[in-house]
Amino acid sequence: MAGRNLKMAQVTATRNLKVEQGAATRFALIRAATELFAEKGYAATSTAEIVKRAEVTRGALYHHFADKDELFRATFESIELEIAELISVAAEKAAGPADRLRAGMAAFLDTCVDPRIQRILLLEGPSVLGWERWRRSDDPRCARGLLVIGLRSAVDAGVLADQPVEPLAELLYGALVQAGLAIAGSPDPEATHQAMNQAAQRLLTSLLTPDPTTTPSS
Repeated sequence: MAGRNLKMAQVTATRNLKVEQGAATRFALIRAATELFAEKGYAATSTAEIVKRAEVTRGALYHHFADKDELFRATFESIELEIAELISVAAEKAAGPADRLRAGMAAFLDTCVDPRIQRILLLEGPSVLGWERWRRSDDPRCARGLLVIGLRSAVDAGVLADQPVEPLAELLYGALVQAGLAIAGSPDPEATHQAMNQAAQRLLTSLLTPDPTTTPSS
């Protein structure tokens, strides 16, 4: 009985080790691909370069991903998750629904200064994934999904007029993406980032309802 239990434990340990190794290999491939796609672009990056930078075999790449397209989708989703986490952290530090929206929008635009986000999410995502797949990247963890949640919270709190939030989220997200593209294409990304963030905050202010506890200044 003891021998059987030991053998089962060894099998479990071996299986867990393979899972950990597989996760590490997948992570290395996504990290290497992200770096190369950001540096050279999707078309100019070969799978040979990716496996070399990731320090894995070509067989390992095709074990985890069917082709370069699938690997790009994985890098895109990884970027989306990274952005969502940054937005969530920024929003959690804000006091109320309106400030959470402000912080989340600002955090999204902050990420648009990053060359990886510029190239993979904004510039190459639509062409590599296809417009429909890119536009409908509506996983709850992505920025668009978080914006819907934030707007709904603002409506519930009475700081945003009662309305369907999905259409408004589409409009605001589209504006933020366009702002990100302006940042990506600017000769002075930092200055453009500041200008776009100020414009985005003014746009949000125009949508919010006045705080009834605040006395208007004369």
